Amino acid sequence: MSRAMFESVYKKIFPFWEEISADAQETICRHSVAMTYLKGTTIHDGSECSGVFFIRSGCLRVYIMSEKGKDITLYRLYSGDMCMLSASCVLQAVTFDVMIDAEEDSECYVINGPAFASVSESHPKIKIFSLETAISRFSDVMWVMQQILFMSADRRLAIFLTDELAKTGSNELHMTHDQIARYMGSAREVVSRLLKYFAQEGLVTLWRGGLTVLDKPRLQKLAREGRAGKDRG
Repeated sequence: MSRAMFESVYKKIFPFWEEISADAQETICRHSVAMTYLKGTTIHDGSECSGVFFIRSGCLRVYIMSEKGKDITLYRLYSGDMCMLSASCVLQAVTFDVMIDAEEDSECYVINGPAFASVSESHPKIKIFSLETAISRFSDVMWVMQQILFMSADRRLAIFLTDELAKTGSNELHMTHDQIARYMGSAREVVSRLLKYFAQEGLVTLWRGGLTVLDKPRLQKLAREGRAGKDRG
């Protein structure tokens, strides 16, 4: 792709763009590529500086993986979002590794990590923007940790379901129990047991590959207060 095509986007997403040198702009554009990732592709495994990702369309899932292979979803990135945690050479103060998968077929602009890091060394505004972008995601990470450490499993499931439905505007969720468990950082058996309980309570109806929420107000109340049974409190 030509510099003009990248630059037209970077002018909109980088607040520092007009304040850096023409050489720096040229370097960033010259080391940018347009990439398409198919659903299920691992695009960053935490082992190297993959670069700065700007999501044009689709959805990327950012997660951490335990030594035993259990993963916890930290957050997801959608069209217009940017990922800096995949560029460890830019953010050397960030010492934990994350992995990134394409949750949907996704189109991204990827800026080479070492090239972006080199330019940021001579342009403090770029480094400040990179740190602020990464820090803004730590609130998402801390919310996930808070749920795992301090909330009951039924409330966490209710929060997850209400958040997912809010994104789609639908009462249906097309996810398997295994997928829900992976996003929540829980076990499939726990999720299956809770969903069966939710169904018995009249909150949802289950079907192969998904579920339908029948009582959204009660589900939202559970997400806020952590009580699943009828006529409690």
